[in-house]
Amino acid sequence: MFYSYLLDTNILSDFVKHPTGRIFSQIQDVGEEKICTSIIVACELRFGAEKSNSFQLKQRIDLALGMIPVLPLTPDIDHDYATIRTHMERQGTPIGSNDLLIAVQAFTLNLTVVTANIREFSRVANLKVENWLK
Repeated sequence: MFYSYLLDTNILSDFVKHPTGRIFSQIQDVGEEKICTSIIVACELRFGAEKSNSFQLKQRIDLALGMIPVLPLTPDIDHDYATIRTHMERQGTPIGSNDLLIAVQAFTLNLTVVTANIREFSRVANLKVENWLK
């Protein structure tokens, strides 16, 4: 499958809250077959639902993750991770560990990260980033 967009946690969270809202419209515009997310995002969403102890939220997340392919971390990501993290630390511009894994996965697979957290993800050189909530 050829994906183009990797949806970040805040984007999928908005989709879960508003299943026919702005994110749904954007997905329809670009094509469902071009959308995916990361196992890291799935973990973050499930953690949030577990922490909130909301059965309804857990069900909505199950539905969303059942519709959107969740990509695993693959062995080829480790080299890019090491290079990008080293560069960012030397520049004094590190980002959070989960965001870095999401960013490196997208970078390695040549995907655009769709996020409302443009400021954080834009620190990763040559990473394509879009905000569909603007």
